[in-house]
Amino acid sequence: MASSIGNEKSVNPVLRISQLDALELNKALEQLVWSQFTSCFHGFKPGVLAHIEPEVKAFLWLILWRFTIYSKNATVGQAILNIHYKNNLSQTEKYQPLSKHQKLWYLIFTVGGRWLEERCYDLFSNRQLQSFHKIKRCINSGAGLLKLCGLLNFLIFLQKGTFATLTERILGIRSVFCKPQSVRQVGFEYMNRELLWHGFAEFLIYLLPLINVQKLKLKISSWCLPIAGLSNSENTLATHCKECSLCGEWPTMPHTIGCPHVFCYYCMKSNYLFDMYFTCPKCGSEVHSLQPLKYKIEMTELH
Repeated sequence: MASSIGNEKSVNPVLRISQLDALELNKALEQLVWSQFTSCFHGFKPGVLAHIEPEVKAFLWLILWRFTIYSKNATVGQAILNIHYKNNLSQTEKYQPLSKHQKLWYLIFTVGGRWLEERCYDLFSNRQLQSFHKIKRCINSGAGLLKLCGLLNFLIFLQKGTFATLTERILGIRSVFCKPQSVRQVGFEYMNRELLWHGFAEFLIYLLPLINVQKLKLKISSWCLPIAGLSNSENTLATHCKECSLCGEWPTMPHTIGCPHVFCYYCMKSNYLFDMYFTCPKCGSEVHSLQPLKYKIEMTELH
């Protein structure tokens, strides 16, 4: 009695989200296999696989079925999530693998059903006979009925948590865990560091536009560079006229702000428009008035 209880506990039901994740992983694998296969035919004539595409897909899905459901009782998505199928038609509560008949019917319902749907659409799409129209209407009605049954099965699955697809319910196969699930230990140190860093980054993004970087840079440069002695003589002004105090190049349209230093008009104007409290980076003088330079300096004097 105790051993049967232990075996019953070893077969654990699977959460709904895990079963849905397994289905999504299966779809992603099929798309990946098909994209890799079609990439081999990029050098061929366009549409070379169009006429036999349903058969090629059925062959690829047959190979996947052979190495997943037939050999391991689980799809690729289930194997990743530590899940496999159990024969729910057995009378015992112990784990029972799928029978050969269940595996074959699974192949017919999944691979054969999709192949039949795609091939029938191609066969009856261009037929004009009345009998073909009747067959097409019957097939469409049957496909719509199957989709409606699939929807009802999904609603029942959301309520009870078993048989995620209509095929599983018809064949009596249920998803269970391969091994008992242990308690997951979650470490929050990494998450706390990420949250702290993201909070700090958002604070910097909010704070940086409020900081006048240009003024701060000029202030630091004025502290690092020695302040030149001020002189009002014409020779001293002519010496400062050799370069712009902002860009360091020959001053274009030289202007002054009331101190012995000279600036390009556009350098001075752009900085003053950006910061109305702009000061000279050389001596720290404030902008009293932007005036063009009146002294005439010959090129020979500057050379």
